Amino acid sequence: MSKIIFVSNRLPVTVKKQETGLIYNESIGGLATGLKSYHQQGGSLWAGWPGIASDALVEEDRQTIGKELRKKYQCLPVFLSEREIDQYYHGFCNETIWPLFHYFTGHTQYSQETWEAYKRVNEKFFEALIPVIGDQDTIWIHDYQLMLLPQMIREKYPEARIGFFLHIPFPSFEIFRLLIWREEILQGLLGANLIGFHTYDYVRHFVSSVRRILGIEHNLYKLNCETHTVRVDAFPMGIDYDYFNKHRTEQVSAELEAFIESTQEIRNIVSIDRLDYTKGIPDRIRAFKRFLEDYPEYHERVRLNLIVAPSRVEVETYDRLKREIETLVSEVNGRFGTVNWMPVWFFFRTFSQEDLIAFYRHSDVLLVTPLRDGMNLVAKEYIAARHDFKGMLVMSETAGAASELGEAVIVNANDHGAIARGIKAALDMPEAEIMERNRRMHHRISRYHVRFWADEFIHALSSAEQDAKPSKPLLQLTGDSPLEEAYQSAEHRLLFLDYDGTLVGFKATPDQAKPDEELKRLLTELSKDTANKVVIITGRDRHIIEKWLGDLNVYIIASHGLWFRKPGDSWVKTINVDDAWKEPIRHILEMYTDRMPGSLIEEKDYSLAWHYRQCEPDTIAQKRDELREALISITQSMSLGVLEGNKVLEVKDARVNKGHGVHLLTRNDKYDFILGVGDDHTDEDLFAALPEEAYSIKIGSGNTHAAYRLKSPKEMRVLLRKMVEYSNYRHFV
Repeated sequence: MSKIIFVSNRLPVTVKKQETGLIYNESIGGLATGLKSYHQQGGSLWAGWPGIASDALVEEDRQTIGKELRKKYQCLPVFLSEREIDQYYHGFCNETIWPLFHYFTGHTQYSQETWEAYKRVNEKFFEALIPVIGDQDTIWIHDYQLMLLPQMIREKYPEARIGFFLHIPFPSFEIFRLLIWREEILQGLLGANLIGFHTYDYVRHFVSSVRRILGIEHNLYKLNCETHTVRVDAFPMGIDYDYFNKHRTEQVSAELEAFIESTQEIRNIVSIDRLDYTKGIPDRIRAFKRFLEDYPEYHERVRLNLIVAPSRVEVETYDRLKREIETLVSEVNGRFGTVNWMPVWFFFRTFSQEDLIAFYRHSDVLLVTPLRDGMNLVAKEYIAARHDFKGMLVMSETAGAASELGEAVIVNANDHGAIARGIKAALDMPEAEIMERNRRMHHRISRYHVRFWADEFIHALSSAEQDAKPSKPLLQLTGDSPLEEAYQSAEHRLLFLDYDGTLVGFKATPDQAKPDEELKRLLTELSKDTANKVVIITGRDRHIIEKWLGDLNVYIIASHGLWFRKPGDSWVKTINVDDAWKEPIRHILEMYTDRMPGSLIEEKDYSLAWHYRQCEPDTIAQKRDELREALISITQSMSLGVLEGNKVLEVKDARVNKGHGVHLLTRNDKYDFILGVGDDHTDEDLFAALPEEAYSIKIGSGNTHAAYRLKSPKEMRVLLRKMVEYSNYRHFV
C-alpha cells in the first residue's frame, strides 16, 4: 500500500528529556496543520529531527523515542549530534543559505567544513528513509535544510514520486551564483518531480539559475533532466483561516487584558517578528520615527507595539541586532515620549497564539516590512483574525505575501518616508474602504488556506510524476539484459558511437572535448575484439577527430556522414558536394557572432557550425530563432539544410546525414549485433537507418526513435566498460 512520507528538518513533535523522563510536545505550526490530514492517513510517516541532540541520549532513550514517535505520532526520528546541529543547521543553513537567499551577501559565510556537514546530514536523512520507502510512495521534502536529499533519493529510486517545497525566497541568479556549491544545490533539487515556491518571482529566479548554471532550458516551467521531467510552480502557502477567524479571545492573559484596557483611547500599530536581520526591524523603528516627525498631529494618539520573539541571541550578529533595536526604541521614546505617552512599547518575548490574536483584533494597523521574506504568514493571520473586516495592513513589497494581498498598503521596506506615509494612509483610510479591501483579502485567504495549499501541491505532484514517465525505457545494465546477452553471444558486431554528448560530455568550446585516457583505453579494448567493428560517427570535422582518435583501430564517419575512413586508411568523400555556398552563410553567421558575445563559428570542410553554449541564456533564444529563420530563408532554394544540435546551429548539404553513414557499412556485410548510440537530433537519422533488429540508445532526455535511453555520457561509459569485460572474458575463454 502506498503512503506519503513528509521530510523536514524538524518533526511536528519535539522531544525533551527531563528528570521525570521523556516529554513529547506537538507543534501547532502552519505546516503541521496543513499536512495533518495527510499525515493521519494509515501508514504515512513524517521524518525529521526530534529537537534533542543525540549526545544527550543513551541508546535506550533513542530506541524509546523511535518506538513512541512511530507508534503514537507516525514520525521517524533522524538523530543529530550537537556537532552536526552546530555545523549543519547553525552553520551552513543559517550562516550560508539563509543570508544568501535573503540577499544579505555581507552576512554570508562560506565554509568547506559546514558544507561537508550539510552533505553528511542530508545523507543521514537519506539513510534513515531507505528502510521505509516503498515503490509507490510519495515523498514530500521541505525547505532549505534538505536541498540535496531529492537527488539522493532519485538515484536509488529512479521511479520515485518526489516533491520539494522551499519556504524561503529563492534569490535572483546574480545572487545565487555567488554560492560556491551552486551546481550541487541545483542538482540536488532537480531530483524532485515537482519543486514548489511561494511566488512566481522565485520560480523565475530558479529556472533562470538552472538555465545559466546547468544549461537546462525550461518549457513552460518544465525542465527535462536526464531521468525525468521536473515541474516548477508557485504554491503560495496559506494559514488555518478558520482558526484565526473564529477563535474566541475571551480568555486572554492578564497582561493582554491590561493592554486592551490601556489602549481604548489610542490607535494601535502592531509589529510581530522573530529576531532576525531579514525582518527590517531597525528600519521599521526609523520609519515610525519619521512618521512622528512628519505627522505631529498623531503624537499621544498612536502607539507602536513592537513584538520580537527571541532567536539565536547567543550569536553575535543577533545580539548586536537586539542592542540596536533597544537603542532605537530608547531614542524614539526619549525624543517623543511624554509623562502620559510612550510611543513604542517593546516586547522581547514570545506570546501565546491566543494573545497574538487579541493583539491582532485590537490593533488598527499591522506593520509588516521585512527587507526580504519568503511569504510572511503573520500578514494573513492578521487579516483572518479581523472578522470585523477592520484594521489595515501596511506591507513591504519584498514579502512573498504582497503578491496575494494587493489591497494592503504596499511600501518599499528601505524607504522610511514611504513607510511613514503608508502608516498615515492606513490610519486615515475611511472605514468603508478598509472593510471593502479586507473583504477581498478575506475571500482570497479563506479559499486558499493551508489545507488547500497542501492539497494543491499533492495533486500537482501526482500530475508531475505522470508527466515524468519517460517515453523510452531506461536501459538497465543488470548483466542479463537482452542487449548484454545479445552482445555476448554475437559473432559479428557493428557499433555506431556518436562522440559529443555520448562518449564525452559537452564542453564550453568544441576543442575542449578531447578524449580522456579512459575513453581511448576502452575504445582500444573494444576494437581488439575481432568480433567488433567500432565506428565513431560524428558531426565533428574529419581533421580534429582524426587527430584525437586516428591512431586507434576504429572506423570514423565524420561531418555527419560526408567523410569515411577505415583504420589507418585515407579519407573518402561519400557524396559529391561543394562549398561555394559558404561565403554568404559565413557573412550572416559572423554578423550574429559579433552581436552575441560567447558565440563562435566552427568551419568544417563542407559545413559551418554556429556554437552558442557560452552565450547569455536570456538573450540567446530570440537571436537563435532569428538566425535560424534567416538561414532557412536563404537556403530553402539550395540543397542545404539547417541542422539544430545541442547548443549549435549547423548549415550543411541536406543530402548528408548520419543515416547515410550507416548504409555505408550495413549494405554489404551481415552482422548479428548492431548498436547505435547518440544524444541529439542529428542522431535520429542514425536511429532511423538502423536495421529493425538493431539496438538503439538515446543519451539523455527528449523525444527519440531510439529503443532505449541512458541518462548521460557517464552511464555510456558504464556500458562501454561492460562490453569490454564481456569481450575480454570471451577472449580468455
